[in-house]
Amino acid sequence: MSTQQRLLLYLYSNGNILGSILGLLGLGLYFTGVIHNFWLLIVAGLYGIGILAAPRNQGQELRLRHQLDADELRQELEELVHAIRRKVPKEIYERVVSIKNTIIEILPFLQRLDESNYNLYTIRQTALEYLPETLENYLKLPPAYASLHVIKDGKTAQKLLVDQLYLLDGEMKSIAQEFYRNNTEQLVAHGRFLEEKFERSGTLFGIGSG
Repeated sequence: MSTQQRLLLYLYSNGNILGSILGLLGLGLYFTGVIHNFWLLIVAGLYGIGILAAPRNQGQELRLRHQLDADELRQELEELVHAIRRKVPKEIYERVVSIKNTIIEILPFLQRLDESNYNLYTIRQTALEYLPETLENYLKLPPAYASLHVIKDGKTAQKLLVDQLYLLDGEMKSIAQEFYRNNTEQLVAHGRFLEEKFERSGTLFGIGSG
């Protein structure tokens, strides 16, 4: 992550925002004559209190275990949805629920497939990696950064995530339809498309490594 990226994340952090608000309150007290001596120390102290008192944005571990049978996968998807319910906007939550429902809908089909089947691999990758990793990377961001800072093509991290989830939701619904039609060729095509779109989900929100 570059120095500029680290600075942006700090500026948008809960601690800096609350600290700045309290610091400005201290300046207001100084300019209105409420405090005189040691006003600079008081302002700095208020800023420090804000940093310490603000809730930490530590993200959340959302990775699912890879060795899961259908019932375990269903349960872990339900737990993932529960884990993000109060941490993401309604539009994101509803889209994740839709993706989860589609995966659960086709789980009975997966039980009939051999472990080496590419279609099984695609669904498991979506449930175990693409979806949780994208959400996890988003939740690592300060809320203000996610909703206000423009990252790419005039879009914030929140809007980029919504777009990704709509894409994933649409692909999963298409995959479900192809399962019903037993259209192997199209299933593989959808799988390849998802691989290309989500293999670099860690850089989706403009926060690279290094």
